[in-house]
Amino acid sequence: MNYELKLPREAFVNKFIAKTKFYEKATLSSKLQKEFVDKIQKITWKYKLAESTVGITKTATVTEIQIFEIELKEQIIPKKVLQVIDKTIPYQILYCFVFNKSVAYGITLKENTSVESYYFSNWNEDMLFDFTGIDLERVYQKLVKAFIRNKAKTKSSFQEIVDVDNKIKALEAEIARLESKISQEKQFNRKVEINKVLLERKKELDIILNHKL
Repeated sequence: MNYELKLPREAFVNKFIAKTKFYEKATLSSKLQKEFVDKIQKITWKYKLAESTVGITKTATVTEIQIFEIELKEQIIPKKVLQVIDKTIPYQILYCFVFNKSVAYGITLKENTSVESYYFSNWNEDMLFDFTGIDLERVYQKLVKAFIRNKAKTKSSFQEIVDVDNKIKALEAEIARLESKISQEKQFNRKVEINKVLLERKKELDIILNHKL
């Protein structure tokens, strides 16, 4: 699957980055080094979004946005490897993962080298990225919002969108865990207790998704 990001030629870097560069800048365990070798075929620095390349003003929080293409050896995104990359590079990064003819995207919610969370697309999902904005921080926020598919996107501020999305994900994960727990529980009384909590969490999620707050 081919992908194309509509960015000016000035932003195109297309520079191969040796995996050893990350070994040199971070103290990695042999297990993590092995993950770099086993999971990643090649890392390419594809684009650099900066004042000098796209003509968009930087901010104190977002001075540059990098776009990395990571060619994988298997169709699994190596999140531990991404954490090493993000801790090494003090810029926000949009990732493009390639495996055979399949493509997926990811982005890091971070400030400097401090990673808060990751967002990922599905494989071969059509993603619409808007690289315009009054400054690079707004561009970055638009890129993150492209990954958020729930009603959190209707909130006003970027931080509120992120906070609500995190709450939705946490509730969905807890609901799945409680449902699994009920199916495995043998005692009827325990099933009733767990189901009561499950219904409460489902109600909380419904309130958020249907804007009843």
